Amino acid sequence: MSLGGGLRPPAEPPPKKQNGLRGRSPRSNGNSKSGEMVEVRVQPRARRNEVAEQAGAGLRVRVTATPADGEANRAVIALLAKAFGVAPSRVTLVRGATSRDKLFRIEPPVSRR
Repeated sequence: MSLGGGLRPPAEPPPKKQNGLRGRSPRSNGNSKSGEMVEVRVQPRARRNEVAEQAGAGLRVRVTATPADGEANRAVIALLAKAFGVAPSRVTLVRGATSRDKLFRIEPPVSRR
């Protein structure tokens, strides 16, 4: 039977993959790294750089840097690295690159023999 006029029956959408990656970053391969997850509330353009405990859960980090071009994120990473006694490369921003509420992964220092 011809539908005529260039009409076609609706195509079925391809089946969705259900491999457990829903809600994860496209860069994530599903492997979870060891490390402590820290929730942080950031206050850019503060008078001084400091890390303080927040009344709820997590930390409040005040930085003098502006939030433009990721400058405040780099300052927060440096402060958290110093506070936890790890290298800045061991601190990873997991979520909240443009938000005041952020989630960081702090990996333990590498033990050398």
